[in-house]
Amino acid sequence: MKTAQEVRVGNVILVNNDPMIVLKSEFSKSGRNASVCKMKMKNLLTGTNMETVYRADDKLNDIILEKKKVSYSYFADPLYVWMDEDFQQYEIEKENMGDSLNYLEDGMEAEAVFYEGKAISVELPNTVVREVTYTEPAVKGDTSSGKVMKSATLATGFVLQVPLFVEIGDRLEIDTRTNEYRSRAGK
Repeated sequence: MKTAQEVRVGNVILVNNDPMIVLKSEFSKSGRNASVCKMKMKNLLTGTNMETVYRADDKLNDIILEKKKVSYSYFADPLYVWMDEDFQQYEIEKENMGDSLNYLEDGMEAEAVFYEGKAISVELPNTVVREVTYTEPAVKGDTSSGKVMKSATLATGFVLQVPLFVEIGDRLEIDTRTNEYRSRAGK
């Protein structure tokens, strides 16, 4: 058990028998009222978001989720099948895949997250390298405002904003937590 003020972003707590991952936690202390923690959480089973306020000394049940290295195997509508090194297969519903669908490739490595023995989601590495399959050419004189971006499409169909110098065929390093361009990767 943890008090509400001890809970950090990324912790998983039990709320009404549902595992919730903390996306944002804000501690505030006012002069007259009790200290409170405002939390934004996501239900790991249903994917719904929730915002709530706890008193700083409220007790919350924290959960340690099991994680296992897996690689993407195939899509069996509506399930994505992942396999571990022992060739054990795990099925994860499309709704629980979240933003990881933007970067999914055959054989891709990730970590499956388990709750009570059931695979409920996957966590991608913080960065992935993907190739640009389409982007508009840069327009001359389009750089007056400083940091000018343009759209680029990856092989998976995901579109993100990139600097003007990025061309078709470039391999990009992308932050999977923010879905943002980080840098060009080596060939």
